[in-house]
Amino acid sequence: MLIAHLPSGYILGRFARKRWRKASGVVAAAMLGSVIPDIDMLYFHLIDGGRTHHHAYVTHWPLFWAAIGAVSLLVSRLLGLPHQPSIGAFFAGAVLHMALDTAASPIMWLAPFSHHPVELVAVPARYGNWVLSFMLHWTFGLELVICAWALWLGWLRPPLPADTPQMGT
Repeated sequence: MLIAHLPSGYILGRFARKRWRKASGVVAAAMLGSVIPDIDMLYFHLIDGGRTHHHAYVTHWPLFWAAIGAVSLLVSRLLGLPHQPSIGAFFAGAVLHMALDTAASPIMWLAPFSHHPVELVAVPARYGNWVLSFMLHWTFGLELVICAWALWLGWLRPPLPADTPQMGT
């Protein structure tokens, strides 16, 4: 995925916001979670020099996010912290990032126990620039659909204030 991570986090956050109306920060948490796995791009470019595919780093291991998400939710519950919906949305966004990457890029879903990569569609390097190869592949259409959905949610269906009940609820 090139452009759909943040919009997908917005969509996830909107659904979470509908579920937990009184929880503040859920949309922002989901959006942050949906892009945080790519923080490894700093290491990739500044230190590694592009020698290792950034999906091999721990920030692209779904079990890493699921494990620290479960621990974070457990600790917040034990401490009685009120931010559980936002914590859950953040980690759900991170796992959503890997699910979207799996569409056209290898993700090691069972790392560190197995380093077998899973990808649904291999995007061939047809052009000299890998970005162009991705943008001209049919899977980029999925990204455009996600972006259009997020725009529709954001502009045509503004969120209700947290304390405004919806009809039928």
